[in-house]
Amino acid sequence: MRKLCLALAFGLTPLAVAAQDVPAKPGNNLAEAFGAREAVRQISLSPDGTKAAIIQPTKGHGSALMIGDMVNGGELKTILTSSGNPDKLGDCHWSTDTRLICRISITSDVDGERLGFSRIVAIDADGKNLKMLSARTSDRALGLMQNGGSLIDWGARGDGSALMTRLFVPEVSTGTHIAESQSGLGVELIDTRSLSRKQIEPARESAVDYISDGRGNVRIIGLQPKTGTGYDSGKIIYSYRTADSRAWKPLTTVTVVAGQTAGFVPYAVDPALNVVYGFENQTGHTALYSIALDGSLTKKLVLSRADVDIDDLVEVGRQNRVVGATFVTDRREAEFFDPALKTLRAALGKALPGKIITFIDASADESKLLLFAYSDVDPGRYYLFDKKTRSMAEVLASRPGLDGLKLATVKPVTYQAADGTNIPAYLTLPAGSDGKNLPAIVMPHGGPGARDEWGFDWLSQYFAARGYAVIQPNFRGSTGYGDAWYEKNGFQSWRTSIGDVNDAGRWLVKSGVADPKKLAIVGWSYGGYAALQSSVLDPDLFKAIVAIAPVTDLDTLRNEARNFTNFPQVDALIGHGPWVAEGSPARNAGKIKAPVLLFHGDIDTNVRIGESRLMADKIKSAGGKVELVEFKGLDHQLDDDTARAQMLGKADAFLRSAMGL
Repeated sequence: MRKLCLALAFGLTPLAVAAQDVPAKPGNNLAEAFGAREAVRQISLSPDGTKAAIIQPTKGHGSALMIGDMVNGGELKTILTSSGNPDKLGDCHWSTDTRLICRISITSDVDGERLGFSRIVAIDADGKNLKMLSARTSDRALGLMQNGGSLIDWGARGDGSALMTRLFVPEVSTGTHIAESQSGLGVELIDTRSLSRKQIEPARESAVDYISDGRGNVRIIGLQPKTGTGYDSGKIIYSYRTADSRAWKPLTTVTVVAGQTAGFVPYAVDPALNVVYGFENQTGHTALYSIALDGSLTKKLVLSRADVDIDDLVEVGRQNRVVGATFVTDRREAEFFDPALKTLRAALGKALPGKIITFIDASADESKLLLFAYSDVDPGRYYLFDKKTRSMAEVLASRPGLDGLKLATVKPVTYQAADGTNIPAYLTLPAGSDGKNLPAIVMPHGGPGARDEWGFDWLSQYFAARGYAVIQPNFRGSTGYGDAWYEKNGFQSWRTSIGDVNDAGRWLVKSGVADPKKLAIVGWSYGGYAALQSSVLDPDLFKAIVAIAPVTDLDTLRNEARNFTNFPQVDALIGHGPWVAEGSPARNAGKIKAPVLLFHGDIDTNVRIGESRLMADKIKSAGGKVELVEFKGLDHQLDDDTARAQMLGKADAFLRSAMGL
C-alpha cells in the first residue's frame, strides 16, 4: 500500500500525509450516521470485469483507493491513500487489467489567491509503480500549470496507452535551447507504464475542449478566444474532422450569456454512426441532437420534451458508447437508443422495483455491467450484472451506516406561488408521522443553475429523522424546466426566486403540515443565500435561518472572480442594476429578525469565507442574533465526516432552541 504525498508530485515543499487504511464508520447517533460520507465515492470496473477499483472515505476527510476481487470476493485491499489535507484523491479508472489512472487535486495559496491544481498519476493494481502522468514544469516556467490534464480516450490503442490533454506552459529560454515554447492546451498519447509520450494535437492558446471518438482519434476541438483584456470571451467555436482527414472544418458556435447557453454544444462522438451528439435549445427547452461528421453536417433531433430539458447522456463501456439520454420529470427517466440495453433496463426495473437504475461502468466486451440503484428510502447500492449468466450480485451499499434505519418517503408536490404559478417541489415527512402541525424546514437548492431531484438526500433525510417536515422547491430560476422558468437567473430575478421559496413555507402552513411558529429555512451555497434573503423579503415568515457556505453580497461574489479568466461570465450572471444592492443579504441585514446560524469552510473557493464573516458582522451591527462556525481546512462541500456530523447536530440544536421544541 502506498501513501500519496501530492506535494512531492507537484514539486512543492514536502508535506506529511496522514491517512487511514480502513474506511471511516459512522457512530451510533443520527448526526454521525447521516453526516458520514458515502462508502463509495467512486467505482470502476477492470476491462476483464474481474476487479473493481473503489474510492472510499477514511477518517476525517481523507480517501483510500481500494481494489476488490469481483470473482472470488474477500476483503478490499488498500493500494493508495490521500489525507484530504491538502491532497484529494478524485476519480480512478482502469488503463489495463493491472494498471489504473487517477486524478489528484490540491488547493493552495499563490500570491494571496487560493488556487486549485490537478495532476494525473498511474499506479499498478497491487499498489506498486506509482508514476505521475501529468507533464512536469520547471522553475523556468512563465506561468502556473494548474490543469494537470484530462483523459479523453481510455482505449487509444488498448494496450495501456491513453489520450490526455496537456496544458503547455512556456519557459524562459535565456541560456538554453531546450526551453518549452508552446503555450495552451494540446493532446498527447501517453503510455501509462513506460510514460513515453507523443504529441497528437499541438498546443493552442484558446483551446478549451477536445473530444475523441473512443478509438484514439480527436474529432472535435473547442476554441474560446480571449478578450483584449485577457479574459475568456462568451463564445466557444467548435470544429470537427471527417473520419478520413486531419483538416478542421467548422461545426458550431456556442455563446454563454448570464448562465444561458445558445447553440449546439457537442458532448460525445459515435464513430460507428459518424455523428456527434450534443444539446441545443429547441423552442425554450434543451433537446438532444446529432450532427453528421461526414462533411454534410446533417442535423437530426434525437430526443426532446415540451415540459422539461433533456440534460444528460447515458454512456456505457470503455469507449463511452452513447446508448441513451435522461431527463427529470417527477423522477429521473431514461430513453434508451440501444434496443438490447432498453430491454435489459426494463428487466432490471422488475428485479429492483421502485429504484432508479444507472449504468456506472462495463467490462471491455460489455458482458459485465456495473450498476447503481437507488430510491428515496434507499441511499443506493452497487450491483454487478453478468449478461452471460443473467445473474446479478450486490457489490456494496452506498451508505451502510444507515442500514436498519427507517427513512422518510419523498413525495413530489406542487404548490401555488403568489402570482398563481404552480411550483414543483419535493416533500419529505418524518417516517410514521401523520404529516400535520410539524416543525418544518424549507430547503432551497444550490446553484442557482441547478434543481432538486427525487431520491435520497442526506441533509433532508437527517432533518426528517429528527422530526421535521422538509420541502425542497424547484423555484423559478432553477434549471431543467426551460428558459421561461430560468428567467434571468436566481440572482437577477431574485424577487421571483425568493418569492417562490417563501411561498413554499406559506404552503406548508396553509396545508396544515407546518406549525407556523415552528417554520425554519436551511440552505447551502445559493440555498444559503436564499435562506438569508428570504427574511429580507419577509422578516416574519421563518423563525430560524441556517445558511451553509452562503453568498451574502453579490458585488463581493463578482469581485472574487475578478482575477480569473471567467470573470466576464460571472459579471454577466450577476449583472448591474438595483437588484445587486437589494438582493444582497449583507446589505439588508437590519431586516432579518430571525436568529441566524452560519457554517463555512475556510478554504472554500466557490464562495469565499469572507462572505459569511461579512454577514455575521452586519447582523451583529444591526443588533441581530448570529453565530458563525468556521471549519478549518475544508472547502465548499465540507467533505469531512466529523465536520458534517458537527454541523447537523449543531443545526438541529439551534433550530429546536429557536422554535421552542
